[in-house]
Amino acid sequence: MQTEILDDLVQKISTLKPVHSIGRVTATDGGRVLVEGLASLARLGDQVAIELVDHAWIAGEIVQIEGSHVTVMPDGQLSGLSLGARVILKDPLTIAPCDAWLGRIIDANGEPMDDRNLPSGPDRRPLKTAPPPAARRKGFGERLATGSQALNTLLPIVGGQRVGLFAGSGVGKTTLLGTIVRNISCDVAVVALVGERGRELKHFTHEVLGEEGMRKCVVVAATSDRSALERRRCAWTAMSIAEHFRDAGKSVLFVADSITRFAEAHREIATAAGEVPVLRGHPPSTAQLITELCERAGPGLEGSGDITSVLSVLVQGSDMDEPIADILRGVLDGHVILDRAIAERGRYPAINLLRSVSRSLPDAASPEENVLISKVRSLTSLYEQNAMMIRSGLYTEGTDPELDVAIKIWPELDSFLGVCGAMTPAQSFDRLRLILRRAGVR
Repeated sequence: MQTEILDDLVQKISTLKPVHSIGRVTATDGGRVLVEGLASLARLGDQVAIELVDHAWIAGEIVQIEGSHVTVMPDGQLSGLSLGARVILKDPLTIAPCDAWLGRIIDANGEPMDDRNLPSGPDRRPLKTAPPPAARRKGFGERLATGSQALNTLLPIVGGQRVGLFAGSGVGKTTLLGTIVRNISCDVAVVALVGERGRELKHFTHEVLGEEGMRKCVVVAATSDRSALERRRCAWTAMSIAEHFRDAGKSVLFVADSITRFAEAHREIATAAGEVPVLRGHPPSTAQLITELCERAGPGLEGSGDITSVLSVLVQGSDMDEPIADILRGVLDGHVILDRAIAERGRYPAINLLRSVSRSLPDAASPEENVLISKVRSLTSLYEQNAMMIRSGLYTEGTDPELDVAIKIWPELDSFLGVCGAMTPAQSFDRLRLILRRAGVR
């Protein structure tokens, strides 16, 4: 133990610089700090330390370089800042993940949040990297067990797939994410909690994931009270950790909750840097920001692992055409929609089968399974089209034999979509076949 602490200390000392460039604060503007003296040395994304009263310091990040000054977004409150205060230029943040990070909760800067020493790995990684070369990436991997009957069968997730989880507030999104993290077939899970309430962090790690789920998991958190810089950085830090384990040949699950708050944090930063909000309040760079993060996930190169990703999206007012949802649908390999109407009648997870799709199909299933999936979707669609007539008692049995089957199968099928547990996809398909046989479907 002492050797590990000493090695970690030596590694951190080796990254220290004996000399730093210093600028001076010349003005503040709406939460931004203008600094002279660093424009010829600074790069976008460089970190700084800003001096406050009584020799206190806060961190910041350079978000704009113009003429002789740079614009800095602070990581904290500016109370105590004065004109002429020193601003120390530092390098961009890096992290050094290792296996000892499993089971830990860290912040967006790679620092521990659980009051325990966090060892560093031998190599430091930047928070933002290029995705693997597109022409050399592997294809999708095998179908994964997820802990959800619906995702095991009708909406399968395969190794390296990128899936969006679209939901409003209070419809079971966090619970479903926890189910996936606990049960999915992977070596390591990395969870980015972006802008979550402070209470939710402990609830998610202790109640939703539990000791078993945390054993293979690294949680990166930037709660809602943290600065926009930290909230945006949270997703990048988590993805960099996922890439570390992928490059080590491991199968990795990356979960981000939520991409919406990630984009909102970027909006705050980009607007302060001078971008004009044009996409319903979001700046033009939002699309590039989201697609860059998504492309870092997915299949790796030959000889490396994969990053399977589940990215949650907070859909306001069930508007699937709002900018963040629209951007993500175009770059993901499937989307799962949680429906408030389904949640209100008590079925969780409230997955709307007809509005959800997995682009790993048909390859993720056998020909017989694809026929089964097609039949279930057809019967579900038929029932939904006639639901009002059925519930009002206007339908007479025997009028439409296919609809009779849909009505007969609906209660069991609806219950099936809400079942979660440790089942393999094969076991889930067996249960689905049994439901169809009971309804006389061959």
